[in-house]
Amino acid sequence: MAVTALFATDLDRTMIFSRNAFHGAESVEKECVEYYEGEPLSYMTTTAIARLRELAANAPVIPTTTRTIEQFQRIELPGAPWRFAITSNGGNILVDGIPDPAWRLSIDDQVNATGATLASVGAELRSRISDSWVTKYREADELFCYLVVRPEAVPAGFLAEWDNWCRANGWSASQQGRKIYTMPDAVCKSLAVAEVRRRLTESGELPDGARLFAAGDGALDAKMLESADAAIRPRHGELEELAYTAPNLTVTTAAGILAGAEILDWFHAALPVADPV
Repeated sequence: MAVTALFATDLDRTMIFSRNAFHGAESVEKECVEYYEGEPLSYMTTTAIARLRELAANAPVIPTTTRTIEQFQRIELPGAPWRFAITSNGGNILVDGIPDPAWRLSIDDQVNATGATLASVGAELRSRISDSWVTKYREADELFCYLVVRPEAVPAGFLAEWDNWCRANGWSASQQGRKIYTMPDAVCKSLAVAEVRRRLTESGELPDGARLFAAGDGALDAKMLESADAAIRPRHGELEELAYTAPNLTVTTAAGILAGAEILDWFHAALPVADPV
């Protein structure tokens, strides 16, 4: 059967889930797919594990995450090894597990040409925050920065005011749970997915016109979902809180870890049916 579809999926709270994100499905059969400092961190249902492995054997699947390269590499994601994976919110493309230097250079050039530097953005952000509600400030892969916050203590209006400043300087801000991300416009999952799609088409691994299917739960996934031929999001997360919708978008029935398996069922339904012999 010829491959005529490409699948791009966010990971955290779309494919993999911490214990806090199970949404009442604690008893479902699951396996740990990520350990951090020796402790179990992220899980998938056994059904989702089998379905992702099967999908990756039949079509190109692109893990697409805001995680850094190091954070992505500690996940034992079923279906590996990955021909392509996208990390750092699109700032890095891994080709057979190795960061593509040409892509990263092009991203750095775009950031420098279209907006403020990470150093200046970070300095401005740090001048606006307080230890009373921020527990960590981090810079990721020298591309963007984020805060780990106490959500209930974030000052009213902070995110909107900070996002307004960012947008005037070629960046944007969004919150996902305990993290507030500050991201340059050039660092975008949809742009990296489009590049992978182009490469697969030029190499002949995908035919012209192959359809793109995408999944994600956060505001940083929205452009990727909109750029897909068809997309799906879980019934939880930032996009659920925003009541996000689009003409090409399906929303799962389930929330939490069960949504991961439902998304994979939806992906499988999009696979082309083999021609009868």
